[in-house]
Amino acid sequence: MTSYSCCLILLLFTWNTAAYGPNQRAQKKGDIILGGLFPIHFGVAAKDQDLKSRPESVECIRYNFRGFRWLQAMIFAIEEINSSPTLLPNMTLGYRIFDTCNTVSKALEATLSFVAQNKIDSLNLDEFCNCSEHIPSTIAVVGATGSGISTAVANLLGLFYIPQVSYASSSRLLSNKNQFKSFLRTIPNDEHQATAMADIIEYFRWNWVGTIAADDDYGRPGIEKFREEAEERDICIDFSELISQYSDEEEIQQVVEVIQNSTARVIVVFSSGPDLEPLIKEIVRRNITGKIWLASEAWASSSLIAMPEFFRVIGSTIGFALKAGQIPGFREFLQKVHPKKSTNNGFAKEFWEETFNCYLPDGSKNSPASTSFHKGHEEGLGAGNGTSAFRPPCTGDENITSVETPYMDYTHLRISYNVYLAVYSIAHALQDIYTCTPGKGLFTNGSCADIKKVEAWQVLKHLRHLNFTNNMGEQVDFDEFGDLVGNYSIINWHLSPEDGSVVFEEVGHYNVYAKKGERLFINENKILWGGLSKEVPFSNCSRDCLPGTRKGIIEGEPTCCFECVDCPDGEYSDETDASACDKCPEDYWSNENHTSCIPKQIEFLAWTEPFGIALTLFAVLGIFLTSFVLGVFTKFRNTPIVKATNRELSYLLLFSLLCCFSSSLFFIGEPQNWTCRLRQPAFGISFVLCISCILVKTNRVLLVFEAKIPTSLHRKWWGLNLQFLLVFLCTFVQIVICVIWLYTAPPSSYRNHELEDEIIFITCHEGSLMALGFLIGYTCLLAAICFFFAFKSRKLPENFNEAKFITFSMLIFFIVWISFIPAYASTYGKFVSAVEVIAILAASFGLLACIFFNKVYIILFKPSRNTIEEVRCSTAAHAFKVAARATLRRSNVSRKRSNSLGGSTGSTPSSSISSKSNHEDPFPLPACAERQRQQQRGCKQKVSFGSGTVTLSLSFEEPQKNAMANRNAKRRNSLEAQNSDDSLMRHRALLPLQ
Repeated sequence: MTSYSCCLILLLFTWNTAAYGPNQRAQKKGDIILGGLFPIHFGVAAKDQDLKSRPESVECIRYNFRGFRWLQAMIFAIEEINSSPTLLPNMTLGYRIFDTCNTVSKALEATLSFVAQNKIDSLNLDEFCNCSEHIPSTIAVVGATGSGISTAVANLLGLFYIPQVSYASSSRLLSNKNQFKSFLRTIPNDEHQATAMADIIEYFRWNWVGTIAADDDYGRPGIEKFREEAEERDICIDFSELISQYSDEEEIQQVVEVIQNSTARVIVVFSSGPDLEPLIKEIVRRNITGKIWLASEAWASSSLIAMPEFFRVIGSTIGFALKAGQIPGFREFLQKVHPKKSTNNGFAKEFWEETFNCYLPDGSKNSPASTSFHKGHEEGLGAGNGTSAFRPPCTGDENITSVETPYMDYTHLRISYNVYLAVYSIAHALQDIYTCTPGKGLFTNGSCADIKKVEAWQVLKHLRHLNFTNNMGEQVDFDEFGDLVGNYSIINWHLSPEDGSVVFEEVGHYNVYAKKGERLFINENKILWGGLSKEVPFSNCSRDCLPGTRKGIIEGEPTCCFECVDCPDGEYSDETDASACDKCPEDYWSNENHTSCIPKQIEFLAWTEPFGIALTLFAVLGIFLTSFVLGVFTKFRNTPIVKATNRELSYLLLFSLLCCFSSSLFFIGEPQNWTCRLRQPAFGISFVLCISCILVKTNRVLLVFEAKIPTSLHRKWWGLNLQFLLVFLCTFVQIVICVIWLYTAPPSSYRNHELEDEIIFITCHEGSLMALGFLIGYTCLLAAICFFFAFKSRKLPENFNEAKFITFSMLIFFIVWISFIPAYASTYGKFVSAVEVIAILAASFGLLACIFFNKVYIILFKPSRNTIEEVRCSTAAHAFKVAARATLRRSNVSRKRSNSLGGSTGSTPSSSISSKSNHEDPFPLPACAERQRQQQRGCKQKVSFGSGTVTLSLSFEEPQKNAMANRNAKRRNSLEAQNSDDSLMRHRALLPLQ
């Protein structure tokens, strides 16, 4: 039974070996065997398996010179290690390398041979079978190339914990250690490459791109990561298509139609060369030019795509390439390849035939790798460019250096170096096992593995803890995901001027170790777009928005398709393609183009502006006129007309008017805290002082003329000290209001940004509008009282008419301040101060003109009227009127009594009154001098009233004259007792206007 099992297993293994003839593998015996998976061909021939007969293995086609060079890199590394005295001494590495033909099926077929050999070894059949041709189990596999292939292989190898070190599979899915337990790689993760692609697009300010990805585990995850990065950078994707080298023609046509109709000029491609080749051929056939191709590492330097006949279509390619490494002696090793010398490499024969386009006759009988060469030759010589019927025989003396193929392109060793590094990684893991000290090992209780009986899972454990320095002095250690972090070179396709071939010019690099924003470096001077131009192409859905505008969303379109909208006032954008406009700082405003912010215009009622100059001139004029009047009154202070106007109060009144005119100047100029706190109290106190003086004057005149016989009470009210006390009390109330205002809510300077956007109005914040209302209200209250007394005094002596002008001045005052309220409420900015200045000046000029200009006119131009006789005449005329009015009242009362009693009244001895009808025309009083003569002769006088005309007959006898004179003397003496000499004239007379 045991012999039967042994024979059965050997039969199965023999069948597996037969399926892979010596010409389909490179194999060498050793103490430890490494497996290898390389794409010696780009694909397999399409074959319809109708299952009418036993299915045959599919045929590999299209020879891959780069894949053979990668295979050679593995062999070179193994031979270098075997010859090293320090690395694995007394140990020999062997290899078993298979062709994946860039397909999953072929890769799995080869992987099964690794697994099957390991399972045979696990059965330990050596004691039952004499297997002279026994090959040790594979303890690690180098490969595969494509991420999709490596995913399938990793799933199988992971079941048996056979370590797999890939040199070109960069899919980020393979970093999942829960699924791919034994997978490691010497190439960076695609996650960094996708980020780098998005950074390049952002660097060139593109935002409208298309994406194409291979429909496998390499293309789909890579382009998905790119979409995530693009979304973060506001990059829009116009189209996204999947391709495969096995796509039918109709699918390729549809993808090409999408590319041709798209407005996106930049196309991001995550694909391998074989998958992309059918699409590029169709694009070349249609001559679709003007596109910029952003290539992933898998095809950026692919010999299938980088062909001169394709350059006019894909000449603007920018791609990623792995960092190039150096392999000393590798060039000479590549040149030594020969079918007769490379006895362990079953792929050398086909390489020679494909390189020189010839065929080798079956004559290598001694080669261990040639047992089935004849069969392979008749099947098409490895599916090369032709068959033996079309190729001449090879001489074997051909010179490998005389033919230019990708195999000899060793200037930039990228994937080849990754293969070299993968082999050395496994070798160093074995070296760690070889040099392990018991008690310090990685296994249970610090135990070490036996190098002579090492198993795959033990090698995997040491690979995960690997740390060594490579031949370039760089530290090599796999992270927790089995990845090596590396950098990328950025290449641009150029057309060589020497032979017209496509060369890869390095134009920058991407450092994954650097900080974000500092990883990408591009030398734009080295880039040629389309092989000719240095101008960066445009690939945006919309044209860039110039500074001063922002991007506006178009409904139904991607965010990258926008319209340019001007920044609103107060906002700016100083960069192209701004997503939003920035607000200017508080004291700044946008310029005309909205490209920057400029300081806002500062406005206040300035001294230098025309309006401010005009108001200042009017204020100075008021001060000058008031000073002039004060000077006139001072010079003519002893004249009757100055005395009659209460000289001391007039001085105080003129001083208050000076203060009123001066207070208006505080409202001009840039408001400061101190001016804001001074101007309203100065204005309010000045006007209250002015109105108080007028009120006391008006009230005193009224009391003088309404009193029939002066009494002690009158003398008390007429006293000068009490007049000043009343003025002080009235003013003190205003002072209290101002003090409370300044203490509770003091005004302050205020920069108002709200009235107009581009202007800052520097105004005074009054602190409390209620306090300002009290201040103006109290002033108006005093003015109303003054107006009342002035109006009541309007019928005082007809030539003594100062009360009339006070009435006019109060009317002007009310008109000004009533107009001020709506004007103050409806204006803003500097015009608020201007309105108040105008009101102050208008009210001040009204008071000055109405009260003093007529007096100054008489003093300066009518000195004949500035006499004591004029004042006495006016007083006498008023006395006649008062007496006649009283007599008429008594007459009416007597007449009513007599009518009721039926009797008659008599006349007094000293006077007789005769009443005429109301329709008789009254005659005016004669001139003052004439009236005085008539009074002296006892003449009759007519006095007109509203109810009729009364004839007052005055007959004076000597005693009567003396009595009259005594009464007049008493009245004059009573007034003189209050004031200085001539006080009677000062209190009982007002100047006539005429």
